[in-house]
Amino acid sequence: MAIEAWFMDSSEEDPKKPHRLEPNQSVSVDQLRELGVFSWKLNADIHENDPELEKIRKDQGYSYMDIITIHRDTLPDYDEKLKVLYSEHLHLDDEIRYILDGHAYFDIRDKQERWIRIFLAKGDLITLPAGIYHRFTPDETEYTKAMRLFVGEPVWKAYNRPADEFEIRQKYVASLQGS
Repeated sequence: MAIEAWFMDSSEEDPKKPHRLEPNQSVSVDQLRELGVFSWKLNADIHENDPELEKIRKDQGYSYMDIITIHRDTLPDYDEKLKVLYSEHLHLDDEIRYILDGHAYFDIRDKQERWIRIFLAKGDLITLPAGIYHRFTPDETEYTKAMRLFVGEPVWKAYNRPADEFEIRQKYVASLQGS
């Protein structure tokens, strides 16, 4: 089953809630691809020896990985870290996350600047392109265990919006013009 995504409502209440419009307005996997977002559904129970994950890592050049557990009991300064992750930002490299357990949301903007919420569950692997504005939060369960993948050494720097002066942002915006 493919990941689920939808256009968000404008409510400012708890960001861990689904925030679906009424009626719901789904966003397809093809629409996400047009924005440079790609996903796979894998078997997270075998992530340590999964040949499909190994093939994706090899094909995409994901040479570095680590695992993070996002939960109040395991992540120091949990509330502060969530505020940072939920601030709209971009990275100079692709962001690749594989959900090993729990649930989470990535929010991205479409070409008209509308928020799209992407629901991630166990087994979902997602790539967000460098230069895309986004934000992250766990859902109401407040638990996500994720593998972080990188091409080469990890870069942890986020640039909060506005960050339009970066060449990678300009390249990302230009890539949308043709789609």
